[in-house]
Amino acid sequence: MDIHEYQAKEILAEYGVKIAGGGLAYNPEEAVQRAREIDGNTFVVKAQIHSGARGKAGGIKVCKNHDEVKVAAEELLDKKLITHQTGPAGKICSRVYIETETTFTKEFYLCFLIDRSSECVVMIGSAQGGMEIEQLAKTNPKAIKKVYIEPAVGLQDFQAREMAFLFGLEGPQLIHAIKTIKGCYRALRDLDANMLEINPLVIANNGDLIALDAKMSFDENALFRHHRIAELRDKTQVDPRETGASEHGLSYVGLDGDIGCIINGAGLAMATMDMIKLAGGEPANFLDVGGGASAERTERAFRLVLADKNVKVILVNIFAGINRCDWIAEGVVHAVKNIDMKIPLVVRLSGTNAELGRQIINESGLPIITANTLAEAAEKAVYARNQMIEQKPRGL
Repeated sequence: MDIHEYQAKEILAEYGVKIAGGGLAYNPEEAVQRAREIDGNTFVVKAQIHSGARGKAGGIKVCKNHDEVKVAAEELLDKKLITHQTGPAGKICSRVYIETETTFTKEFYLCFLIDRSSECVVMIGSAQGGMEIEQLAKTNPKAIKKVYIEPAVGLQDFQAREMAFLFGLEGPQLIHAIKTIKGCYRALRDLDANMLEINPLVIANNGDLIALDAKMSFDENALFRHHRIAELRDKTQVDPRETGASEHGLSYVGLDGDIGCIINGAGLAMATMDMIKLAGGEPANFLDVGGGASAERTERAFRLVLADKNVKVILVNIFAGINRCDWIAEGVVHAVKNIDMKIPLVVRLSGTNAELGRQIINESGLPIITANTLAEAAEKAVYARNQMIEQKPRGL
C-alpha cells in the first residue's frame, strides 16, 4: 500500500526527520490559506498522487506569492497527471501540498527497502540526489552505495556513519545525518514498510538536513497491526477493482490484456499467465481466489473480472487440494447462471474430485469450454479470444 508524500513526511517527522513547513489543501482557497499559515516568501505547490516524476509531468509548481499559489492549485486539482510510473491512464490529483521553498547547497538520495533475495533490509544511498535512481544506476552505478542490514540485529551506528560519510558530511551535520538515517530505519521497521525513499535529502542554506520529498510503501499483510497506517489509504489512487477485491478477501491486480483469469493460488496464477502469453494471448488480470472458493466467492470473482470491459474470454484454472473440484464446478455453474455471461468461458479443473467437477459442468447445459491440462486451457482461451475479435463488427 502506497501513501502520499505529505503522509510520509508526517510519519518521518515523528521519527526525528526534519521536513519543511507545509500544509494540505483540497481546493484553491485552502491552498492560499495554507500558504498564509506557513513561513516563507516563496512556495512550492505539489500534486499529491501515488507516483514519482511529478515534476516532469507538471505536478510541482514554484510560486512567488499567494495569487500564484491559487492559480497553481487551480491548474493541478482534478487534473490527470501522466508519468512513466502511472502509464497512459495517469492519476487524478485530488489534493495538493503547499510547502515553503527550501534553498539548498547539496542534495542526496536515501532509501530503505526489503531485499528478499538477501533476506535483509538494504539501505541505498548516493551523494547525487534529485534524480531518478534507475537513471543514475545506468549512467553512474559507482555513485550508488548499498548497505545490507540484518533484521535480527538492526541498523548499526557504524552503518549509519558509513552512509553519512558517503554524503561527505562532518561535524553537526554528520550527527544530524546519522539521527535521520536511524530514524528512517526505525520507521520502516516499526510500521512494517516495504520501502522508504527520500529524494532528495538536502542540506539547506542554514545548514539543516531536510527531507524535501518522501515516499513510503507498506506490506498490506501487516496492516492489521497498524490501523492508523491502513486509514491513510487513498482509494482514488488505486484501481477500483483492486480495492473491491481487497474488501472481499481476493487478490487482484489489473493488467492490460483481454483474457480474464480466475485461479486459486498465486503460483498457479503466475504459471497460468505465463502459459497464456506462450499461447499468444495477454492476461487481463492476476486473480487469486484462495483456497476456500465457495459459490458466493466464485461469483464475486466473476463479477470482478467482468468489470473490466476489455475482457473477451475468462479462463478458470483450479487445482483442488483442500478444496474440491465438485464444489468449484457448482460455484462456476451458479455464477454463470446468475451473471448471464456473454463471453466464452474456459474451465480447467484438477485435483480432488476433478472427474466429478467436469461431470457437473458437462451436465449443466451451459456453453462452458473444458480442458484437461493448463496448456490446453490456455490454447483454447486464446482461440476463443481470437474468435471474439473476428466476430466484432467493424468500426467498433
